[in-house]
Amino acid sequence: MEPSFSLLPLVALFSLLFYALAVICAVREIMYSRTSQGSIAWLLSLFFLPMPTVPLYFIFAWKRLDDYIEVRDDISQVETDVLNRHKPYVDNTACSQWPVHTRVASLPFSGNNLCELLIDGPAMFASIIEGIQTAERHVLVQFFIIREDSIGLKLADALTERAEAGLCVCLLYDDIGSRSLSTQYLKRLRDAGVRVSAFNRRHRLMRILGPMRLNYRNHRKVVVTESKHCWIGGHNIGEEYLGLSGKFGHWRDTHVKVTGPAALAATLSFSEDWQFATGKTLQLELPSTFPRTDGESVMVMPTGPADIQEDCAITFVESISRAKKRIWIVSPYFVPGIEVLTALYAAALRGVDVRILLPEKADHWLVWLASYAHADNLASHGIRVYRYLEGFLHEKVILIDEELAGIGTVNFDNRSFNINFEITLWFTGQNMIRKTEEMLHQDFTGARQTDRLELNNRRYAFRVLAQAARLFSPIL
Repeated sequence: MEPSFSLLPLVALFSLLFYALAVICAVREIMYSRTSQGSIAWLLSLFFLPMPTVPLYFIFAWKRLDDYIEVRDDISQVETDVLNRHKPYVDNTACSQWPVHTRVASLPFSGNNLCELLIDGPAMFASIIEGIQTAERHVLVQFFIIREDSIGLKLADALTERAEAGLCVCLLYDDIGSRSLSTQYLKRLRDAGVRVSAFNRRHRLMRILGPMRLNYRNHRKVVVTESKHCWIGGHNIGEEYLGLSGKFGHWRDTHVKVTGPAALAATLSFSEDWQFATGKTLQLELPSTFPRTDGESVMVMPTGPADIQEDCAITFVESISRAKKRIWIVSPYFVPGIEVLTALYAAALRGVDVRILLPEKADHWLVWLASYAHADNLASHGIRVYRYLEGFLHEKVILIDEELAGIGTVNFDNRSFNINFEITLWFTGQNMIRKTEEMLHQDFTGARQTDRLELNNRRYAFRVLAQAARLFSPIL
């Protein structure tokens, strides 16, 4: 019996340590919580079950992004130049029409932008590679996922060629989304002169506590050349995004190429992420002027967990709430919070044409099930829900009346709205709104609408699983 008694001090010390950590987590949750429901659940769990809850809290709830906030507050020379050079092109009319968006974004709407809608991977990748190959000063590349396949190797070829030609070439990747990248791939880029960094590698807590790195990912997909051209949208770098996956087949996605002063705002977003990741300020030669064109009004809006308020959720709810005739939403993952659901129900009640297009195929089963639960609830209340049938749907698009279109990286879930770093292009010009409308008309044509018969014929077991998955919405 003596050996068992000798373990008691260790058990007591272990328990005391967990309760001390639980107290620290509880105080932090009380101080930095944004929703009472989630906080109460965490506090009760920390009090009654500290041992399993403390590690889970570190994984999913501990939010420490003071370093990023400091970077944002510390305006570098690059950022100051961006602000000054952007001012002559501000679209005051668009800013006055959408004041919430203007207050949230780093920079306001700017006119004089030429925009090209890039539908699906081949068009997007060909445009980006050409843009990199013709760059003469700097190339800034940022993706959530970079795969070391034929597409990833082509990207590496283009970046190394430009770096060896003497350009400033920077590659920023998310170290969870791109965790499969080999050291040989990264070494090849660095040896050629490409500046390469993972997003959270420098963050002590993110680096040490590996599981915690599941949250607060950088989900942005941004390419900038010369600070004159930028590419933003839903694609990552991999063969599946070109429709070459045997599992998913055709991959439906959307990117946009913007040429004009909006590229300065994309440069600002990348510069902040780069300084957070590396601790170094980018020194870039920025364009002093842009040719006058009859271009579009565009806003580049980065959002993320370092925002003081829930900027992403605020902007999308504001957009939905302003709609008078039409709200069309396309998202691969649809697990909205109560604020978005309330805005959608209110829009439907005032007679707005609310349509939601979601994928029929699943790539993340828990999210897919939760999405079904939310979508079926909306469909049962008269909101039109469609399922895309011609492959996997991954684009992130919102269209409001004839007034506003948004294309970017934001999914309609809590992870995009509150947990991950995201970026959205907002358009008020009639040309881009018309092109977006035409694109979505085509997408809806290849989709099946959820009707009352389908809802009534859902198997009870499926409905139970979907509703159970919906309970995990805050962390999906």
